[in-house]
Amino acid sequence: MNNPLPSSTADETSGAVSADDGRAAVPVATVTDLGIRIADGPVLLQPTSLTVRPGEITALTGASGSGKTTLLRALIGHLPAQAALDCAEFDVLGHRVPGLDATALRTLRRTQVAYVGQDPGSALNPRMKIRHLIAETATTASDQAVLDLLRECKLPTDGGFPDRRPTAISGGQQRRVALARALARTPDLLLLDEPTAGLDEALRDEIAALLRHLATSRGLAIVMACHDPQLVAACADHVVPLTTHPARRPQRRIPLPQQKKGESADTPADGITARSVSVMFRGRGATQLALEDVDFTVRSGSATAIVGPSGSGKTTLLRVLAGLQRPDTGSLTLDGHPLAHAARKRRREHHQRIQLVPQNPLAALNPSRTIGAALARPLRRHTELTRAQAADRITELLDQVGLPADFSHRYPRELSGGQRQRVSIARALTAGPDFLLCDEITSALDPDTAISIMELLQRLRAAHNMAIALVSHETHLVAAYTDTVHVLEAGRLAAHGPTAAHVPG
Repeated sequence: MNNPLPSSTADETSGAVSADDGRAAVPVATVTDLGIRIADGPVLLQPTSLTVRPGEITALTGASGSGKTTLLRALIGHLPAQAALDCAEFDVLGHRVPGLDATALRTLRRTQVAYVGQDPGSALNPRMKIRHLIAETATTASDQAVLDLLRECKLPTDGGFPDRRPTAISGGQQRRVALARALARTPDLLLLDEPTAGLDEALRDEIAALLRHLATSRGLAIVMACHDPQLVAACADHVVPLTTHPARRPQRRIPLPQQKKGESADTPADGITARSVSVMFRGRGATQLALEDVDFTVRSGSATAIVGPSGSGKTTLLRVLAGLQRPDTGSLTLDGHPLAHAARKRRREHHQRIQLVPQNPLAALNPSRTIGAALARPLRRHTELTRAQAADRITELLDQVGLPADFSHRYPRELSGGQRQRVSIARALTAGPDFLLCDEITSALDPDTAISIMELLQRLRAAHNMAIALVSHETHLVAAYTDTVHVLEAGRLAAHGPTAAHVPG
C-alpha cells in the first residue's frame, strides 16, 4: 500500500451483539485504518476502522464528502482506478478485496455481497419491467417469490405495478425496487447508500423495521451510509462517524421581497400554471393513474412545495412541468401563454427559463466528463461567454453550491452523492433560470449542508426573482423555506395554500 494519509478522528461506537450461544459472531468484514485518496490528489476517506458481524446493522454517518459512499464502494472493490489505499487489514467474507482479480470480484458481488447505491434509478435497466429486474438476480425467480419481495419492500403488487418500468415509478419506489433486487440474491452482506432518501416519514419507519427484521431473521449483516439520525437511532447497532474538512457555516438568511399590498395568493401573476393535468401509466392490460385532474401554480419569485406520500405523483408532476412527461389531459401555460407539453417542442427561451434538478444527480452528469466540462456545456449553450469568462463562471457556480474550484477537474465517480447533487444544482443554474424545479435535492445531504443549499436557493430568489418548485419529504425545510404548498395524495391534489396552514413548522 502507498500514500499514507493523515489520521482521522473517526471512531466506532460499539454495541453488544452476540451469536445465539453468547459468543461474539465471526465478523463478515473487518477493515482497520483504511485511508483512500486519489494519487497525487484529494483525500476520499480519512483512516477508518470497521467491523461488521452477521445480524448487525452498522451506520456510517458524517457530512457530505466525508467518505461514506467511498467506504461502501471499497468493500466491493469498486473504486476509481487512480485511488490509492492504505490499510492495516481489509477482509470481506474471507477475501482481501484490494487483492482480488476481476473474476473473483464479480463472483463476490454476484453471490455474497449486494450493494444498493445512492442513485438506484441509474442501476435499473429502463427497458425492463420491475418483475423481470428482480427475477434477473433472484436465487428463486418464481413469480410468487418476486411478488413476495415486492411486498416485503413495501411495494404494491396490484394495479399493474410489477409490469411498469423504472421510468414510470417514483424515486422512492425505484429505491425500494433496487432493495428488492439486492435481497433477491440472498446475500451475506448488504450495503446501502442512503436507503431512505426521498421517502416519507411513514415509509422511513417501515424501512427501518424491515432492515431490523432482515438483520434479525436472516442473520444479514448490513452497512448503511445515512444522514437520517432517526433511522440510525431506530435500527443501527453500531455507528461509525466519518470526518472531513470543516464545513462552511451557513450564511444568514436574506429577506425576500414581500407580497404586494392588496395582492393575494390567488391573484393572477406571471409563472407556470398547470390545469387539470392527468397522467396514466399503462402495462400488461392494467392502467395506473399517476395524476388525476391536478391544478398547480408556481408564481415568479415564489417558493412552493409539493408534498405527499412516496408514489403520490410528486416527481411525475415536476416532469410534466419540465416537459419530460407528456400528460394525457390538461394544459400548461408560462406567463399566461401556452407551454408545449414536450420539451423538444419548446422554444430555446423556455429551456433556459425552466430547469429541473432531478433526484438522481447521475441523470444530469455524464460520467465520462469532468465537472468543469459538465458545467461548460450548458454555459456555451445558454450564454456567449468567452472561454476565460466561462472558467470564472464555473468557479463561481461551484462556490455558490459550496464546492471548491478544483472540483472542476474531478469526475462524477470521484464525488460523494451529496457532492454530485450540488454539482447537479450548479448545472441547472448555468442557464440563469427563472423557474427551478427541484426533486428531493436535499435528501442525500447532511442537515447542515441541506440548510446551506436551501439558503442558497433563497438568496437566488431574492437576487434574481427566481421561483422554486420543491418536492420534499423534509417538512422542516418545507416549513422554513417555502411560501405555499401543494399536497398530493394518490395522484390527486388534496390541498393547497399557504405553507403555514398545511405544514407544521
